[in-house]
Amino acid sequence: MREQFSEGLKTALKARDKRRTATLRAITSAIKDKDIAIRQENRGPATNEEILAIVQKMVKQREESFAIYAQAGRADLATVEKEEIDILNEFLPKALTEDEIDAAIKAAIASTGAEGAKDMGKVIAQLKVDYPGRIDFGKASGKVRAALAG
Repeated sequence: MREQFSEGLKTALKARDKRRTATLRAITSAIKDKDIAIRQENRGPATNEEILAIVQKMVKQREESFAIYAQAGRADLATVEKEEIDILNEFLPKALTEDEIDAAIKAAIASTGAEGAKDMGKVIAQLKVDYPGRIDFGKASGKVRAALAG
C-alpha cells in the first residue's frame, strides 16, 4: 500500500492537483507517525492492515466533518471533505454488498461453529480475518447478532 500512496503522490504532484497532493501527503504523514510509534515497540514498519486501518479512520473522520459542514450549510467545506473521502476511498478495498455481507456472515458462522450470541466475538473475528477493510463492522455486528439469534 505504501507504494500506491507514493506513486499516487508523484502523479498528483506532476498533475499539480492540490487537493489530491494534500490528501496523499496527509496519508503518508499518518503512516510515518505510525511507523515512529511502532519503532518504540521494537518492531518493523506498519503492516498493510495497520495502514488500511489508518486510511479507514481518515475516511470516517472526513465523513463526520462532511456531515457537520453540510448540516451547518457550509457547502464549500463539505465539498472539500467529500473530495478527500473520494480520494481516500480509491485506496481502500471494494466494500462488500449487503448480499455478500449476509453470505460472509453465514460462512463465518458455519466455519466457527457459532451457536448463539455468546459466540458473536468468534464470528466477528473470523470476518475481520477473511474480509479486512471490506465490511463496516458497526453495521455488520447487528446482522451477526440477528443471524445468531435466529
